[in-house]
Amino acid sequence: MNASVATDLFREVAPRSLARLAGFFYLLTFATGALALFVHTSLGSVSGMVAGACYVMVTLLFYRLFKAVNPKLSLLAACVSLAGCAIGPLGIVLHAFARVNPLVIFGIYCLLIGYLIVQSTFLPRLLGLLMLFAGVGWLTFLSPNLARGLSPFNFVPGLLGEGALTAWLLGKGANEAEWRKQAVASR
Repeated sequence: MNASVATDLFREVAPRSLARLAGFFYLLTFATGALALFVHTSLGSVSGMVAGACYVMVTLLFYRLFKAVNPKLSLLAACVSLAGCAIGPLGIVLHAFARVNPLVIFGIYCLLIGYLIVQSTFLPRLLGLLMLFAGVGWLTFLSPNLARGLSPFNFVPGLLGEGALTAWLLGKGANEAEWRKQAVASR
């Protein structure tokens, strides 16, 4: 399924449902990603691929959701996230990409999503601030020495920010009336 087909599928979905679906795929990303981290067999490899596919879905859903805030910035965020998703598989075949830590790319993505949430009227600003905090945590991986020195504490901002966003999306979704107002205003 290419991005335009997936985006068309989500065009008719209500914003609250769109947000909850994003929360569901975010939760699947966490679960399968954790399995991939701790299981070093073919099951772990498959889990890693499933986590990547789930995160692509989160990216497409977030693009649609945050397009109501700022279409260009939402597109930039989606492109950054998709680049982060591609780095892992590219690192297997192209040695130059193996040296790039995808967490750095996802840190930039979290900063962009955090900003979009802060600017939105349909999600709590606190979630945006937590995502900004998550982005800063992931950016510590720019320096392998810094990341090692801060480990495991540099994972806390990401788990807190992305975990809180996932829980909110699953439990509450998005405020549909505010989303619709903002979508009209952004056009």
